[in-house]
Amino acid sequence: MSNGNYSIGGQVGGGFGASMGGGYGGQSGGSMGGGSMGGGNGGDAPAGDLIFDVTTQTFMADVMEASRQQPVLVDFWAPWCGPCKQLTPIIEAAVKAAGGRVKLAKMNIDDHPEIAGQMGIQSIPAVVAFKDGQPVDGFMGAQPESQIQAFIERVAGPAPVSQTDTFLEQAAELLLAKDYAQAAQLFGAVMQMEPDNVAAIAGLAQCYLGADDLERAKQALELIPEEKHTDEAYVAARTAVELAEQAASLGDLAELQDRIAKDPLDLQARFDLALGLNGKGNKEGAVDQLIEIVRRDREWNEDAARKQLLQFFEAWGFKDPASAYGRRKLSAVLFS
Repeated sequence: MSNGNYSIGGQVGGGFGASMGGGYGGQSGGSMGGGSMGGGNGGDAPAGDLIFDVTTQTFMADVMEASRQQPVLVDFWAPWCGPCKQLTPIIEAAVKAAGGRVKLAKMNIDDHPEIAGQMGIQSIPAVVAFKDGQPVDGFMGAQPESQIQAFIERVAGPAPVSQTDTFLEQAAELLLAKDYAQAAQLFGAVMQMEPDNVAAIAGLAQCYLGADDLERAKQALELIPEEKHTDEAYVAARTAVELAEQAASLGDLAELQDRIAKDPLDLQARFDLALGLNGKGNKEGAVDQLIEIVRRDREWNEDAARKQLLQFFEAWGFKDPASAYGRRKLSAVLFS
């Protein structure tokens, strides 16, 4: 498809938190705001925003000179161009996600054909990156999000590690080390910056579980909206809460241990003991009881022991040493 001298398509070369009262940590922050960035094909956003319109008259200042401070992507588009409309939301989202590392200048070639003509652009959409006053890279045609993100990284460099990612990584390590108070402080700090961060809220719930505060753990998970209940962190925390509730209903574990001592084939007692040991933080002991069930009767109660092990692994997380221990033991008994 074409209009004038331009065609569509082609390729360019070259605290335990917050609002649950008490506990560890401070008050979690309010909602992080912000309207959407301006722009869009034919938008009204003023120059100076991350996304803005540019004309022939403003090109020198808003693109050439501005690119000496930070890279500027120029999106050459036209109202009649279907692929331009496909590209718009993808590239704008990528620019916003880049967090100010690049700007996006949008040039309507129907209204301002001179720059595109001077640059020899004959196919749209075309995106050209300017840096230090010079065009340095570009592409033509609608592209998937992953390729646009890679393009931005080539132009502006890789995204810096965010403070929230750093805090989450440190908090996860502290959680594994059972330093629940310090882990909760970091999860709470993330919640102050991003109140809807699922990993932080779920991590806080895990901290409460580690501190034997089941009710606050459940309250924490209630902060996560239903549409995010498929998130891996939420699933792990919810599973851990369910296991803790099961363990709480078992009562004194000494009775179960006595039953097993009298009858090693009392597999139900072993199964219940595994739940209870996990509830008290003895993960390897819980694994050993379930492995013993699998060793003695692999099909007992419709493969319940193996399924319970998998549920443990889901709740503990892949990096937990107890998960690795359990996987090794299970593989050894299944394939012996």
